[in-house]
Amino acid sequence: MFDVCVVGLGAMGSAAAWQAAKRGARVLGIDRFAPPHALGSSHGDTRITRLAIGEGAHYTPLVLRANEIWRELERETGESLHVVTGGLIISGPARSATTHVADFFENTLAAARSFGIAHEVLDAASIRRRFPQFAVRDDEVGYYEPGAGYLRPERCIAAQLRIAQARGAELHTGEAVEAVEDLGDRVRVTTQSARYEARRVILAMGAWLPAFLGDAGRDLRVTRQVLYWFEPRGDIAAFEAPRFPVWIWELQETKHVIYGFPAIDGPGGGVKLATEQYETTSTPESVRRDVTDGEKEAMFRELVVAHLPGLGPRCVKAVACMYTATPDFQFRVGPDPARRNVIVVSACSGHGFKHSAAIGERVAEMAFQNV
Repeated sequence: MFDVCVVGLGAMGSAAAWQAAKRGARVLGIDRFAPPHALGSSHGDTRITRLAIGEGAHYTPLVLRANEIWRELERETGESLHVVTGGLIISGPARSATTHVADFFENTLAAARSFGIAHEVLDAASIRRRFPQFAVRDDEVGYYEPGAGYLRPERCIAAQLRIAQARGAELHTGEAVEAVEDLGDRVRVTTQSARYEARRVILAMGAWLPAFLGDAGRDLRVTRQVLYWFEPRGDIAAFEAPRFPVWIWELQETKHVIYGFPAIDGPGGGVKLATEQYETTSTPESVRRDVTDGEKEAMFRELVVAHLPGLGPRCVKAVACMYTATPDFQFRVGPDPARRNVIVVSACSGHGFKHSAAIGERVAEMAFQNV
């Protein structure tokens, strides 16, 4: 009998497995693949982390705690996981794009003021002087947060799983879970090859979660997202930190938000940027994982060339991933309504990785309650 079984070992699951093992639990972790991998939601080299959270000020204490945990993880493993570059959010009164929730820019500014987070508000002229890579309009404004940056998702997951194992966690990869049954005093987890029992089960299955929740998962939307790396027209140094920060841009003439990162892989690595779409849903079984030349050309033509003129049309890399989101873009973390010994950890709703270390800590604590 295990104390805790974690199903899904991506962003949230790897964090929960480490935190539960750290507390002395007998932990079983199961994943249908071998994380970190490129078949779910937690890949693509980088994920933005920011302190003032426009999706809701209640997330700021969570990300502050997560940052403490990332540093602890770096000290314990010797890995570089959290890189501070500064972060720029661009918006304006005529915006037609929305980042997850209404009034994202204003919410971000309010959260910064409420929690005393260092920041600056920049007019268009100031943005052009400091960050000439962005072709902003005269009526656009910027929120600049010097403490923002990015996380290395694959490294974070690998590090957490490595030290979870070092603390005694048993990890089974390449093993798909088929059923999770709450038996009252324990939970039975059936995979394609075995059965296991645990006092608590944590479901952190990302896009595979809706199928395990029945009616409770009907409102979760799984969508295909695409990440692109475009080659600069000139010197890559113009797109490296600190000259180029992490950034989010609520555009005016399109419903799309674009966001991106500094170049991290030298002249041949390109500059990563992306948009988001939530209209067309998918499933893990049906999602298209390749990215067509037409998609790359459309991304450059429609969203890159007018806003980042220093980037050229050559796309050096593109990958697809999946988001799982609630209708209000908040997280779903807590007991499964139908199974009291099962804890649900989803959905990340497109902004969850930065919080995952702290969510893993909270979920591990939840798993020990009333055992």
